[in-house]
Amino acid sequence: MNDESRHEQQQQNGADEAAGGEREQVAANNVGAGGQDRARAADTDAGELNAEETRQQLAEMEEKLASQKEDVLRAHAEVHNMRRRAEQDVEKAHKFGQEKLIRELLVVIDNLERALQAVPDRENPQDQALYQGVELTLKSLMDVLGKFNVEAIDPEGEPFDPQRHEAMTLQENDEVEPNTVVAVMQKGYLLHGRVIRPARVIVSRGSSSGVNEKA
Repeated sequence: MNDESRHEQQQQNGADEAAGGEREQVAANNVGAGGQDRARAADTDAGELNAEETRQQLAEMEEKLASQKEDVLRAHAEVHNMRRRAEQDVEKAHKFGQEKLIRELLVVIDNLERALQAVPDRENPQDQALYQGVELTLKSLMDVLGKFNVEAIDPEGEPFDPQRHEAMTLQENDEVEPNTVVAVMQKGYLLHGRVIRPARVIVSRGSSSGVNEKA
């Protein structure tokens, strides 16, 4: 082979090597582009997964906050109810704490009233002085009890009220309506509007009085 032929062969080999290099570069570029696409796809999937996890976490936090808010409101309501019950208990203690003492004093009042009824002759100066002394004592005691919201129940002539009256007996009486209190055997008393002792009464009899006679 002469020099010219060798030179041409070398040029052809160089051209082939250059073409091969270009093909390898294109292939490498294609591989790199594919890798970038896969990386972008992986990043997108990871981002979507993170967003979904974040949404779930937010939903769980909102649910916990709502539950805690309900617990706080429930606890607040319970504390409010406990405070209200405590205030009511204190109020009842103030109102009715002296009920036992007042019940005992009612016996004294009953005795004073009987003493007034037992005075034989109010026109007699000696009996009159006794009557006035007992009457004054009774009035003073009733004034003191009145300061503690104690009221007498003296229902003569009024309709029978089973909530405030205790029927001791029935009595026929055509001059009044049936179930009317015709006589008071013992006064009743209220403490702050609550009956602490019903009035013992005699009730007029009717054809359908609806009152049970106490034995």
